[in-house]
Amino acid sequence: MDQATSVVELRQYAQHWKDHHESIAFIPTMGNLHAGHLSLIEKGQSLCDRTICSIFVNPMQFGANEDFNHYPRTLEQDIKYLEAIGCDLVYLPTASELYPQGLEHITQIAVTDLTDNYEGEHRPGHFTGVATIVLKLFNIVKPDVSVFGKKDFQQYRVIQKMVDDLDLDVEIIGSETTREPSGLATSSRNQYLDTQQTTAAALIYQTLQDTARRIEEGERNYKKLEQQAFENLNQAGFNTDYFCICNSDKLQPASSEDKKLVILVTASLGKTRLLDNIEIDLW
Repeated sequence: MDQATSVVELRQYAQHWKDHHESIAFIPTMGNLHAGHLSLIEKGQSLCDRTICSIFVNPMQFGANEDFNHYPRTLEQDIKYLEAIGCDLVYLPTASELYPQGLEHITQIAVTDLTDNYEGEHRPGHFTGVATIVLKLFNIVKPDVSVFGKKDFQQYRVIQKMVDDLDLDVEIIGSETTREPSGLATSSRNQYLDTQQTTAAALIYQTLQDTARRIEEGERNYKKLEQQAFENLNQAGFNTDYFCICNSDKLQPASSEDKKLVILVTASLGKTRLLDNIEIDLW
């Protein structure tokens, strides 16, 4: 597997492949890789000739109360995983490479409409940081395809909208959530759960499934369903930020006319904040 640390280096690799008519899939990550990340790379490999993964802990998407310095960094293990799976190139930029003038002077990308609620409300500025770094990386790599996990459904839709609004020449592919046998969504944050919390955390997906089943069986009192799920999670020991039934396009509260839905949930166990969702197609 090749490695690049500078914009110039990475562009040389990408241009060489394009000169040989090879398509490129790109998967941006913050490292601490797990099975979910590797599934994105496998998806990219199935779609394109070459696959590039970036590892960059992006300071711009961390809020004032989020500890950037303690984000888990496991670069040696990450590289072993990428080599084992056959990734063609890993891009390992530094903050000074991507933000040479510092964060306070970088042009910022604000995606409208989709970023006011849910994670956008609970993590102000987060999606501006995500959109800005992803656009920078797209401009450097110029991939044909980029794969994002649907576990972070709001992020996936934000990136889709940015690409559509700015007419970027890259296809955004959503990859289904990788799950543990219990149903718990695979996440870097799971490592912070103790054994008891790991068992309890499976209730998030079970609650999503139960709510989805009731909707598919004809229930349309979405506010009632949301409130019941919210209370059930909190009674089980979670601190729930939101449990919301939305239309999957605009991420607005679902109406009885909507046919494609997504239920978004974020809930904490102890200090570990867990995020998940489930899609529902009523056609």
